[in-house]
Amino acid sequence: MPSTPTASADEVTPFTADDYRARMTRAAESAADAGLAGVLVAPGPDLVYLTGYQPTAITERLTVLVLAAGQEPVLVVPTLEAPDAEKATGAAALTLRDWTDGKDPYAVTAPLLDVAGRFGVSDNAWAMHLLGLQQALPGTSYVSLTEALPMLRGVKDAHELARIAAAGAAADQAYGEILKVRFAGRKETDVAADLAALLMRFGHSQVDFTVVGSGPNGANPHHEAGERTIERGDMVVLDFGGLKHGYGSDTTRTVHVGEPTDEEQRVHDLVREAQQAGFEAVRPGAACQEVDRAARKVIKDAGYGEYFIHRTGHGIGVTTHEPPYMIEGEELPIVPGMCFSIEPGVYLPGRFGVRIEDIVTATEDGAGHRFNNTPHEMAIVE
Repeated sequence: MPSTPTASADEVTPFTADDYRARMTRAAESAADAGLAGVLVAPGPDLVYLTGYQPTAITERLTVLVLAAGQEPVLVVPTLEAPDAEKATGAAALTLRDWTDGKDPYAVTAPLLDVAGRFGVSDNAWAMHLLGLQQALPGTSYVSLTEALPMLRGVKDAHELARIAAAGAAADQAYGEILKVRFAGRKETDVAADLAALLMRFGHSQVDFTVVGSGPNGANPHHEAGERTIERGDMVVLDFGGLKHGYGSDTTRTVHVGEPTDEEQRVHDLVREAQQAGFEAVRPGAACQEVDRAARKVIKDAGYGEYFIHRTGHGIGVTTHEPPYMIEGEELPIVPGMCFSIEPGVYLPGRFGVRIEDIVTATEDGAGHRFNNTPHEMAIVE
């Protein structure tokens, strides 16, 4: 694991069949260590991470990856989708087993499973498929992967870190450009559209969110850009991200249209101090909750504790939200290669909000490393 992960915005190393083979082997071994008979992975982020395969459409037809320690990985797919599955890079590291319409896909899958085993199941598996497997194998039981193997995708290797670095750099470029556009007199949706276009311009293949919360709307942490016209004197929360090279970006900066009041500047400075405190708490071996505690203490000590109403951070990888979570009660230790946000905020109902967010990772040299490097100081926009 590199101590200071960096990457060109456009140069990343493609994943190989060996990369996917190693991931599948690690998942199967982790399941065994957790007392599970294996792992069942439906189409979604876990399947992409483990095999590189993403069906063009997710339908009622069963597709499932079966992983178990000491057993060859098997991907069960509908016959009509088998040609696409065979093209996935990770297909060379597994056995493909197809089934045709009119046949029972659960009868095809059942022989691959321990008849009395407990299996980890990817969170987005369809209930009808899980119920079908239970009917075919009534002695089996199931638990969600988030509960059983929360860090399945949590620790990134050097190639993954390079992708997250590239995504973060692209988001930073988008922020630098959005400061040049006019805010006053335009709707939140107009600025959000500008942000989305900028993310795509700088190499994102997918935009997941563009939060633009102006004035009182900024006091809602998950406000979606609306029809409100941004006015001079508004604080504006900008939270945006998506996927580049298959890995996520997510950053927040809070800007002001014209000069801020003393109170607005004071709250912004407070959040900036809290974000820095959270970052300084990042070190291998520290519990995830220590990041939350460090950031929250700054805000609480200043008398704004009741206005910090969400966790301090979340993991990021092939999705923009995933474990680990930086929240009180999460005792999972930070290890090098974990990537997560640090995003404290203060939200004053009916008035304004402030949030500052970077994606960071823990490094082997014992410090945190930021993937977002735009200034934390309040930017003044027109």
